[in-house]
Order: sequence, then C-alpha cells, then structure tokens
Amino acid sequence: MFSRNEKVRSAVSEDMANKQKRYEALVRALHGDIYRYAYWLVKDKAIAEDIVQETFLRAWKSLDSLQDEKAAKSWLITILRRENARRFERKQFDTVDMDEVVLVDDAFSNETQIEHRELRKQLSNLSEEYREPLMLQILFGFTGEEIAEQLNLNKNTVMTRLFRARNQLKEAMEKADLQRGRQNG
Repeated sequence: MFSRNEKVRSAVSEDMANKQKRYEALVRALHGDIYRYAYWLVKDKAIAEDIVQETFLRAWKSLDSLQDEKAAKSWLITILRRENARRFERKQFDTVDMDEVVLVDDAFSNETQIEHRELRKQLSNLSEEYREPLMLQILFGFTGEEIAEQLNLNKNTVMTRLFRARNQLKEAMEKADLQRGRQNG
C-alpha cells in the first residue's frame, strides 16, 4: 500500500517538476516580448509590470491547456489583453477635457527624438482597429495570418487594416512635417 502511494506521489512530483520547467522556459523565452507589448498597451511601467505578472500567473494556472508551444506567444498576448480589459472593468476613470490640457515637453532637443515623438503621437491617433494590428506586426513581427488569429479577424481584413494604417500614418507624418516646416521657417 505504501509503495503505491509513493509511486503516485513520485508521479505527481515529476509532473509538477515538468510543468515548472515548461513554465520557466516559457517565461524566459517570452517575458521581454510580453512586457514590451504590455508597456505599449498601457504606457505605464508599473501597470505594465502588474499586467505581465497577472498574465504569467494565469498562464501558470492554465499551462496544461497550452497544447502547441508554437502558439505560446499568441496565447500569452490573448491572456494579457484580457487582463488589461479586466483592469478597465474594475476601475472608474476620471475624465478630462483634452482641449483644456496643455502639454509642454522641453526634454526633446534633437531632430530624431522629435521625429520619434511625432511618430508615437501619430500612432496613438490611429483608431484602435488600425493601430492594434500594426503594433502586433511592428512589435512582434507577426504575420497577417497570425494577427488575424490573434484578433479573431479574417486575414484579408487584417491586411486591409495594415495597409490603411500605414497609409494613414504616412499621411499624418507628411502633414506634421509640413506643419513643422511652416512653424520653423
């Protein structure tokens, strides 16, 4: 009787050790990418860290449901997006009329930093339906097919949105360059 219990305990310990190794490999391989996506999504280091921590906690709890290791990144991004959505479900935000807010940033001095800031601004001005597929492609290098799967969309829809996002971004950057040129000269 004791040998049967010992075999069961041994098998359980071995299963837990394998799960732990699998989880640690997953975290090592994808933590950086998942954090970058979280930071892009929330634009706050502390909140991004919290969301990533919750994401990996949920991943640990349901690690057995991950059948295909190749889908791990998409699986984690889905968990992260849901964690971010939960954050909004729990929180009531104070709203501010953006017309009344004046932002002054003197920290950027060279032209490259100004261009990067303008690019980030124009990216944030894109509607979410265009911004999200573009960021998944830029940040993670996902293909149109992978983005379609991630966002539960048709591949052609994703490709159209990527095309339109790039065009809108290009037009906005050209317009910003023209305006900056008029202001400077």
